[in-house]
Formats: sequence, C-alpha cells, structure tokens
Amino acid sequence: MSSTLPAKPLLLYFADERANAERIAQAGALNLMQIERHRFPDGELKLRLPEPLPQRVVLLRTLAQPNEKLLELLLVAQTARSLGAEHLTLLAPYLAYMRQDIAFKPGEAISQRIVGQFLATLFDAVITVDPHLHRVATLHEALPAGNTLVLSGAPLLSDLIAAHHGAALLVGPDEESAQWVAKAAERHGLEHAVCRKLRHGDRSVHIELPHCALAGRHAVLLDDVASTGHTLAEAAALLLAAGAVSVDVAVTHALFDSGALGLLGSAGVSQIWSTDCIEHSSNAVSMAASLAQAVALIEAAKPGQYQD
Repeated sequence: MSSTLPAKPLLLYFADERANAERIAQAGALNLMQIERHRFPDGELKLRLPEPLPQRVVLLRTLAQPNEKLLELLLVAQTARSLGAEHLTLLAPYLAYMRQDIAFKPGEAISQRIVGQFLATLFDAVITVDPHLHRVATLHEALPAGNTLVLSGAPLLSDLIAAHHGAALLVGPDEESAQWVAKAAERHGLEHAVCRKLRHGDRSVHIELPHCALAGRHAVLLDDVASTGHTLAEAAALLLAAGAVSVDVAVTHALFDSGALGLLGSAGVSQIWSTDCIEHSSNAVSMAASLAQAVALIEAAKPGQYQD
C-alpha cells in the first residue's frame, strides 16, 4: 500500500462516497485515494490510510447518519497526523449536530457546541454547505477551527428552479428557512415568502401560509434540509388548496427517510430536487465544482483567513 505521493493536497474518501469524491477530485484536479474500512464481528472498526501521506490532506465525509462517522473522523485524523499530515481539512458537505445550539430543557446536551469543539480539535479547516445555524451567526462560533468556509446550495438550486419556472414563487416552510429562500430568490429576482411553523413533535407540525397571492402560481418550497417531509407535505397541501398551480420541493440536504417521498407525493408535490451533498435519488444539482474551489481557497489561505 506504500506509495510516493506528490507534495500536493490529497483527497481521502470512504468507499460509500466514491462517486462524489471522484466528481470533486476531477473538478479540482486533486489526487484521490480511498481509506480501507473493515468492521469486526463485534462492531469495532479498523481503518487503514495510504502512506506516506503528503503534508496537506483533505478528508471527504458527509455526516448524514453521523454517529459512527464521528468516530471515523477521530481515527482518521489522528492516524493522518502520525503518517506525516501537517494540515487536515474536513470536507463535510453535510455537517451534523448543528441544530441544537441551546439547552431547551435543563440537562440537555448542547450538541452543536460539543461536536463543534470536537471537530475543531481534529481539523485545521472545515468546509461545509448550508449548516443549520439558527441562533449562531457563523459556523466559526460553533466550530472554532483555524479556517471555516461555508458554501450554499441555494444559488444552484435557484438556477434549476428558474430554468423550470421563470416566475416561480419561492416559499420557505418555516422562519428558519428564510435565509436560504432569500438567497435563492435574489439570484434571479424571484418573489419569495415564508410560512410560520408550530412544531408539536418530529412528525407533527402546524403550518400557516404567508399572506401573499398564491392562486395561479408555480410554488417551490425551498429549505436547507428535509428528513421526514412532514413540514413540506403540509405546506404543499396548503399551497395547492390556496390555488397554487403546482408545488415543487428543492432542498440542499436530502436526509429523507424511507417514507418521505411517498408522503410528499401524496401531498401533491410534483418535483423534488436536491444537491448531491447527500446521495439520494432526488439529486439534481452537483456541488462538486464549488467544493473543489473551496478546497483550493483553503489550501491557499492563511490561518484565520476564513471564519464564515
């Protein structure tokens, strides 16, 4: 497994993310090598990295279904350091555990703060796409690595939406989606509005539509992430009942569970589009070129230059 690698960034990846790794490597002319992964009968993992490593290494790991992957990051980062890597960048198109930024009840773990500090101890830089930040203004506040660079899927999703519906009405399913909806709308001068949401549980929500003209409109629900699809389904049904001609869904991170697409279809959603930050049948937009450009920026950056 030993090989002599040129002194340029190496993109490491796991087998389940090979397709995305190849797209990013091709877009950025990066060297690409796979991490060997073995699971023992008792569930423990054994990882093997290529060696020797160059001084600068980029690790691609999308943190959907994150719990075991966080252990992988610990094992990879410390092993990479021991093999000669001096600068480690985590390329995490989806970054988990960013939602809970305060303790809503006494005794709750503030997962954003804990996971953010953990990653900051392992990596010199972190690149991600549309992290779910609410009461925190920048990723660097939650994850104080040397450099943090945040991209957004909203502009590329906006391009796709505009190509299908030149005068679409972009609708955010809740107040937290407002930042992404506004960004997407601005790119093509689209009208946009935001619903109000009252959540009763993971699968129980109440939606109030925005006060704007809906009859005869092609509406597109846009958000950073979707999992069960319940919020989007209720919003879609209400939009159609209010006279919308069609309702499509566009999300950066397709965390959809097994019943989500059926639920959205039953609610009357026509098209479902997502970026390839998380591999899914709805992927319609590739972030590979943007991610490769971000890697190039980080590789040329001084410590602390990017603190998005």
